[in-house]
Amino acid sequence: MSNFVGKKFPSIEVDAMNEMGDTFKVNVLEEAVKNKKKVVLFWYPKDFTYVCPTELHAFQEALPEFDKRNTILIGASCDTPEVHFAWLSTPKDNGGIEGVTYPILADANRNLANILKVLDTTNERYDEELDAVQTDGDSTPYRATFILDEDGMVFHQGMNFFPVGRNINEFLRLIDAYAHNQKFGEVCPANWEEGKDAMKENRDGVADYLAKH
Repeated sequence: MSNFVGKKFPSIEVDAMNEMGDTFKVNVLEEAVKNKKKVVLFWYPKDFTYVCPTELHAFQEALPEFDKRNTILIGASCDTPEVHFAWLSTPKDNGGIEGVTYPILADANRNLANILKVLDTTNERYDEELDAVQTDGDSTPYRATFILDEDGMVFHQGMNFFPVGRNINEFLRLIDAYAHNQKFGEVCPANWEEGKDAMKENRDGVADYLAKH
């Protein structure tokens, strides 16, 4: 996984699909900068799989909380727009994601996924004749997450292996912590949550915080 923390997210357009069956282009960087909003972009392995729908529904349930935090939510995989729409049209009780309203990137050519290096590379091999790394079959994205600020800078990125679903509340906590730093200039210690003490970013600040906790 390439490290984009502290850097601008790549500016690239990717096909996307919504619950209405509309296919359109999304540039994640522009979504942040033009709308002056934070963006959570989360990758998942494949449509019509097992852990994935639980994550997409969990993000949907938390959508009002992301909205409160001036944050846009975008899903992503390497399936085609047509497969996305088929899954969006499949009822929840049949393993589908009907009811999900945020856009889902359809990075079928894997352009963005390759730039971000979020793809499973276990099938990579070195081809001596081509003097290049080759991948057998279509590579699959891990459960990678990127959170951008209003200027398009990545302030969080992380990745889970296929079997391990994400904790959506942790992303809300990270957004709260970063917003607190933006507003007050204070830094947020371990296990910080909204309403808890933060601290000044200096020796006196950490000493005072540790003395109280």
